[in-house]
Amino acid sequence: MSLSKKLIAEFIGTFWLVFAGCGSALLAAGFPEVGIGFVGVSFAFGLTVLTMAYSIGHISGCHLNPAVSIGLWIADKFETKELIPYIVAQIVGGVVGAGMLYLIVSGKAGFEIGGFASNGYGELSPDGYSVISAFVIELVLTFMFLFIILGSTSDKAPAGFAPIAIGLGLTLIHLVSIPVTNTSVNPARSTAVALFADTSAISQLWLFWVAPILGAIIAGILWRWLGSEKDS
Repeated sequence: MSLSKKLIAEFIGTFWLVFAGCGSALLAAGFPEVGIGFVGVSFAFGLTVLTMAYSIGHISGCHLNPAVSIGLWIADKFETKELIPYIVAQIVGGVVGAGMLYLIVSGKAGFEIGGFASNGYGELSPDGYSVISAFVIELVLTFMFLFIILGSTSDKAPAGFAPIAIGLGLTLIHLVSIPVTNTSVNPARSTAVALFADTSAISQLWLFWVAPILGAIIAGILWRWLGSEKDS
């Protein structure tokens, strides 16, 4: 598969993750008075990955996330020459998805942009969690996300079920961490909406790059040993 086709697939997939996942939070979470809530938003994010994994997994691998691409690269499951182009395509796809959302939600009378489904800690945490709490949960949950991805896509795993495991894994991650950070585990998703938020989300964006990438690197290093055919 050519790199250009892979990048277009990553663009579309990350667009869908941000547009549908964050869109569920912005448009449906509290609508009209009792909406889908954070449980529904959690499933929406999981479904974006599940649907895209079946749609574009055979084209690009369906990373949709710079941390995932880096983790797979560390685990020796991804080519170095494709790493930066993938990350760029993911960020651009996410920003376009967030821009489309902005056009939609700003069309409502009395619209106030607020946090725009962005991530944060301290005063920007949905339940007031500290920077340390946010860093730890983003690191741990991204580690587990990469672990799920690496394990379910292994040649020795049951064929055809990886998208289900990965989608449900992301759902569970959101169920755990929405109250803490509004859930990132994805620097592209965090960057896309932070650009439109009417808060200090941009100033806190560093955490939602550093913690997920660090968690992904640790998972990739561990998997290179754990998934090896050779006994240590």
